[in-house]
Amino acid sequence: MDHSDVGGAWADGGRPAITLLGVPLEIGAGTPGCLMGPAALRTAGLAPLLRNLGFTVHDRGDLLAPPAEPSALAAADAARCRYPGEIAAWTRLIHDTAFAAAASGDLPVFLGGDHALSMGTVSGIARHCRDAGRELVVLWVDAHADFNTPATTPSGNMHGMPVAFLTGEPSLRALLPDRPLVPVPAGNLHLFGLRSIDAEERERLREHGIEGTDMRDIDEFGVAALLRERIGPWRERGVHLHVSFDIDVLDPSLAPGVGTQVAGGATTREAHLIMEMLHDSGLVGSVDIVELNPFLDERGRSAKLLVELVASLFGRTVLDRRPARVRAF
Repeated sequence: MDHSDVGGAWADGGRPAITLLGVPLEIGAGTPGCLMGPAALRTAGLAPLLRNLGFTVHDRGDLLAPPAEPSALAAADAARCRYPGEIAAWTRLIHDTAFAAAASGDLPVFLGGDHALSMGTVSGIARHCRDAGRELVVLWVDAHADFNTPATTPSGNMHGMPVAFLTGEPSLRALLPDRPLVPVPAGNLHLFGLRSIDAEERERLREHGIEGTDMRDIDEFGVAALLRERIGPWRERGVHLHVSFDIDVLDPSLAPGVGTQVAGGATTREAHLIMEMLHDSGLVGSVDIVELNPFLDERGRSAKLLVELVASLFGRTVLDRRPARVRAF
């Protein structure tokens, strides 16, 4: 089979070019090493694989760390966070880069880096969608909810706060003080693959009406049924779907290269099915791949698996998909 025959997604508007943007950010996490994530994904062959699928790929390299600046957060909030001034500088840089990448017409894939980078990527994409008159939906594929605030964080690590920031948490607004922030409505953000949520975080999710799918749901009902009920309404509305994929959604026995391991994660087959269904939806307009820590990996296992999953997201399948299967008896 010729895997370059992707089909399915983007069928009406043609296949977009893909822009790869490395974001070597690691200070949002508690364990150093994520800044090597973009290089590991490139070494594992991400760009050639996408080209073999028939895409034009523009690799724009890595962003350079911006100069640190004084924290813009309130003093009490800044005191509870690690590197708030540096995260604010990164957020502004990533926001501007994501906004420009989306406006170019390419499909941006942001290579992380820890999940704090999504404060910039999603806010930049949200701003572009507002200007373009598109509805944005964010699928947060992650073992964690990342909905902490300076007041609730048990660690001070800001990779646990991007969902709160993106939905308009006032105590974090100063991380992007001089750019328009377009908050993502609670109903347009879904957490998928959850299995570790802090107690106060759980209460905040309930109060804000943010829905999630945890591993119990996946065990009981399966990936296909759960994603299908989400994708159907999104397709009817023709949304721009931003997929933020954290490697820790996978079971650590499969992907050890992550600093926030939680046992009981998704299997390889479940993860590929997630990606294949998202591709088939035709809605994916931007992507984060985050939290890969090569320092903790085993001979590149995690990076190689992530590259294979990105290939599934962009259309690689074992067999050509048919609109419906006919079962013969």
